Amino acid sequence: MDNITTQHLANKLLAMADDELILAHRDSEWTGHAPILEEDIAFANIAQDELGHANIWYELRQALTAEEPNQVVYFRDLAGYRNAQIVELPKGDWAFSMLRQYFFDMLEQVRLPTLMNSSYKPLADAATKIRAEEIYHLRHTYTWLKRLGLGTEESNRRLQNALNELWPYAAQMFVPVAGEYSLVAADIVPAPTAVEAAWREQVEPFLTSIDLTIPANWPTQRPARSEHTKHLATLLADLQEVARFDPQANW
Repeated sequence: MDNITTQHLANKLLAMADDELILAHRDSEWTGHAPILEEDIAFANIAQDELGHANIWYELRQALTAEEPNQVVYFRDLAGYRNAQIVELPKGDWAFSMLRQYFFDMLEQVRLPTLMNSSYKPLADAATKIRAEEIYHLRHTYTWLKRLGLGTEESNRRLQNALNELWPYAAQMFVPVAGEYSLVAADIVPAPTAVEAAWREQVEPFLTSIDLTIPANWPTQRPARSEHTKHLATLLADLQEVARFDPQANW
């Protein structure tokens, strides 16, 4: 790859890794607080998986930029993060977290098969490894959403409230990073518009099938991935506190 394509791919990998990292942090906040003991274990495992996937993307990026993942995670300021806003929102109630996880799991479900055929072999190999775990994640959240949507009046109401809040944020997951369409032209990553269309084709009928009303406010104007909510600053303060206490410490 030439230098420009390398930089564009580094941009994309950073966004993918940041999504996984921040979502893993939010998921981990349920440890000890999930509705049932078995779910404490299951969702903690999913959080650990997402953290592992983030590390895979950070390490792929390191091969392109020589930037070590721990430095990127713990010593980068908020303005340098490229995660979508949806993953940085507070965990909310169980319906909120399950729906957010489902949205992200479905993103992976439609994106990873294309990445598995990427012309950049390290990316294709990584996507193949990650997809096996993501299939389990999707099955898990799919089951919970059916239970909540088709359960009681209260569980349906909570899930509908979560959908109303998360729906406009979901659209930002498909905002391209700088130079992404040059990667599309090189068959390195799929087109964001194609991923978005495939995602909505899967998500919308499912939501309707569990007695939810899909909001009409799917935004066409979306924040760039460099724009964040106030919640990311608080999250990063927690995430980075120990590492920044003594940057010279050996772990």
